[in-house]
Amino acid sequence: MSDLTLIRTDSDNTDFRTLVALLDKDLAVRDGDDHSFYAQFNKVDTIKEVVVAYQNETAVGCGAIKPFSATEAEVKRMFVHPDHRKQGIAAKVLNELENWAAELGFTTCVLETGKKQPEAIALYQKVGYHITPNYGQYIGVDNSVCMIKTITAKLQTPSA
Repeated sequence: MSDLTLIRTDSDNTDFRTLVALLDKDLAVRDGDDHSFYAQFNKVDTIKEVVVAYQNETAVGCGAIKPFSATEAEVKRMFVHPDHRKQGIAAKVLNELENWAAELGFTTCVLETGKKQPEAIALYQKVGYHITPNYGQYIGVDNSVCMIKTITAKLQTPSA
């Protein structure tokens, strides 16, 4: 695997918007008739904390966080291009988002994913997320799986 570069940006980033368009196409197929319900909660117009992963200067993955409460950041729009999956990119993007959330003073990350995204559920559980009762707009939504993780700020160590 070639070097992976993670950049912090916002939702105006063109590469982020391109990847999100691919994510939305994938979700439209997976979610079928439920897609329009979820789409209303996944607008990207004003997200201030976005991470885009680049491999050889090509955008291959992304994710974002936004405030959910005073102590919780919600993970949104996680996606890795199908040609670049199974390389650990999503876990690295998620780790960067968690670090950013901790730097901003959040102590917990929450997220929602779908039952039709078993690979996403497996990733989140692998990195320490636990299934929690559905929250907010996802209460009572059978296809939704909500998850939570306590985060802590990582101490920056000087590079050798």
